Amino acid sequence: MDRHLDEEEIEIEIEIDEESLVLAREQLPHHLPIIPLRPRPAFPAILIPLNISGVEKVAIMRKVADSETKTIGLVLVQNIDGKDEPENLHHIGVAGKIVKVLNAEEDSIQVLVNCLERFSIETLHKTKQGLYADVEYHFEKSLSNHQELKAYSMAIISTLKELVQINPLYSEEIKMFLGRSSMDDPSRLADFAANLTSADGQELQRVLATLNVRQRIEKVLVLLKKELEVSRLQSKISKQIERNISEQQRQFFLKEQLKTIKKELGLEKEGKTSEIEKFQQRLKGLIFNEEAQKAVDEEIEKLQLIEPSSPEYNVSRNYLDWLTILPWGKNTQDSYDIAKAQRALDRDHFGLDDVKERILEFIAVGKMKGDISGSILCLVGPPGTGKTSIGKSVAAALKRNFFRFSLGGMRDEAEIKGHRRTYIGAMPGKFVQAIKQAGSSNPVLMLDEIDKIGASFQGDPASALLEVLDPEQNNSFRDHYLDVPFDLSNVLFIATANQLDTIPAPLLDRMEIIRLSGYIMAEKVEIARRYLIPKALKNHGLTKQQVTIRKDALETIVDSYAREAGVRGLENRIKKIMRKAAMEFACGRTEKITILKKNITEYLG
Repeated sequence: MDRHLDEEEIEIEIEIDEESLVLAREQLPHHLPIIPLRPRPAFPAILIPLNISGVEKVAIMRKVADSETKTIGLVLVQNIDGKDEPENLHHIGVAGKIVKVLNAEEDSIQVLVNCLERFSIETLHKTKQGLYADVEYHFEKSLSNHQELKAYSMAIISTLKELVQINPLYSEEIKMFLGRSSMDDPSRLADFAANLTSADGQELQRVLATLNVRQRIEKVLVLLKKELEVSRLQSKISKQIERNISEQQRQFFLKEQLKTIKKELGLEKEGKTSEIEKFQQRLKGLIFNEEAQKAVDEEIEKLQLIEPSSPEYNVSRNYLDWLTILPWGKNTQDSYDIAKAQRALDRDHFGLDDVKERILEFIAVGKMKGDISGSILCLVGPPGTGKTSIGKSVAAALKRNFFRFSLGGMRDEAEIKGHRRTYIGAMPGKFVQAIKQAGSSNPVLMLDEIDKIGASFQGDPASALLEVLDPEQNNSFRDHYLDVPFDLSNVLFIATANQLDTIPAPLLDRMEIIRLSGYIMAEKVEIARRYLIPKALKNHGLTKQQVTIRKDALETIVDSYAREAGVRGLENRIKKIMRKAAMEFACGRTEKITILKKNITEYLG
């Protein structure tokens, strides 16, 4: 592709005889080899470097450079992506004289061309050697005394002065122009100003093709005004960026100075000192066992000796962070109010009288003993029977903090007992993390899906649970990361399972089993009426004035669509009804929807 070279691309010192730039008008040939240009046209009185590629074009350029007139025709293509065919060339071009060959190779050549006069293509034909045209020149008479054009010229000069003030790079172009042309020639001034802009190639071609000088200057003034606005905007953006960078640098230096001043005055301590004080502040109110206290003291002493840039510093800091953030010796006060526990269970659960009675007995024993330490319950029953929610109710009745995590699919022993600190990214196990989240050392921890623990080459989590759930051992549970004993004996563990067959016997032996057998139809209907329907209405943006599900419809749903022991399937069917109802109301329905036995199939199929 032919293109203009930026002046920065040419680093060759050019020495040109001024006489070689001039060619008498009568010497201009009317039969010219045509060189297609991309992406901008050439203008008269402008000295431009060209890079020509392609064997045919290079051969033409060599031939022209060796000829007497050294003249070529420069014509802009209409479609940059099109081929160099006659139909893809504009009608108006510029004749140019090759004044210097800068670099010549077999398939490329760089030349310096002095653009001379406009021409119109009379005939254009393609030969084996390339494109050739018969041209008619448009010579212009001197217009320096034309008063109207003088005024236009002054407007161009004024705009150029503004451009130079904004962007000094334009001054170099103007100096080159003044060295070869005069500002008193309106036509040459207009061509120079147009060439100076960054306008689109086709816009510049329209300027080149405008033979009337006054009309051409008007078009150039429009382009210059656009260029001026763009330059102003670019200058504004550049100054804003410079201000932002300067402001950021200023703030940085000021902050550094302020930090130094504060250190000198004793108003601010170094980051390491600040962190050590943070850990020491946390220690207040914590009741460590002897081994844990020794580990904390040694680690703080070690942290004081390590440089913050050392990798060991982060390891030590993270370890201290875990040691001091755990609620050592912080217990919540248990509530053994049987009546209040009864109300909490009845409020959150319907039916399950045997289970509720067993939970209340458990709380009553704790009241008589004064504590419920060493208790590990296991709620066993089908999915959807309320095992997890019962655990929450027990925590609420005892006024203990509650935390739940799932053991389902766990295959790595390190998830129970943590990773040793020698590993990158090591963390404590699930139980220590749960104690931290709960915020007390006697929470209710719910171990969901204990029957779905796996085993792998990384260890057996079920075996690791034996220590946690053994009342004789868990008063000194040793997490691999902490590596100091932590008392879990005050934690109330409540496990859930769907079946007991997959739970290892030693683990099962440590738990007190409470079975949830499931719900009968009447209980499911009442659960739906009291809990599931109001919840579904709220979640779907509906009200009971808009949707009602009658008892016979609920019985049909339970009997025909949700026959499992729990109520999860029943809840899903109610959600499906609410979704369809929401669709009807969203589409403009205003009448109340009543779900009956006879129309239940319209909503559930």
